[in-house]
Amino acid sequence: MRLADVPHPQTAVAGAALEVVTAYSSPAVLHHCRRSYVWAAAYAVEHGIAFDAELLWVSAMLHDIGLTPAFDNHAVPFEQAGGHVAWVFGAGAGWPVHRRKRAAEVIVRHMWDSVDVEEDPEGYLLEIATGLDISGRNPQWWPADLRVEVVADFPRLGLGPEFTACFAAEAARKPESSAARAMAGGIGGRIAANILDVDPAREL
Repeated sequence: MRLADVPHPQTAVAGAALEVVTAYSSPAVLHHCRRSYVWAAAYAVEHGIAFDAELLWVSAMLHDIGLTPAFDNHAVPFEQAGGHVAWVFGAGAGWPVHRRKRAAEVIVRHMWDSVDVEEDPEGYLLEIATGLDISGRNPQWWPADLRVEVVADFPRLGLGPEFTACFAAEAARKPESSAARAMAGGIGGRIAANILDVDPAREL
């Protein structure tokens, strides 16, 4: 599979979501969101998982928006804040309430330890995609050629240290959050050792 084989939604809503993440996120996080969609959609195509490309795209673009200064919420974890942003974004896009709720669910669930693909294919796909892109989990699930091409097209731009710092700050302010649990579980070390930063083509 190549990057050109990955379906991308060509809708006004998808374009608006890209505008939002471009305006409010750093270049490294923007590329992370772009890669996360690609990993998710590519895995779905390779494994015959039916998914809503526009919903997955919007969720991927906005899944870390709660880590940005403009949308950081002092009271709730970043993924819940991002879910609220996605709900409001969906309302502005004219989405019905159930679709806004789905985007919020997908974003919240990307921080779960696992998501049932039968119950929530988009949530499952975003969870495994961000697992690869942030902590290098299960790289063998994606073809080596695709990994190399995607990282070349959307360079990582020092994502690891930036993201670790974001999680550390979130954990310090919100000790009951998923970010705090991740930091306690050693995610910083996994981020630093991510194979996508070392050698995207290397097979385990």
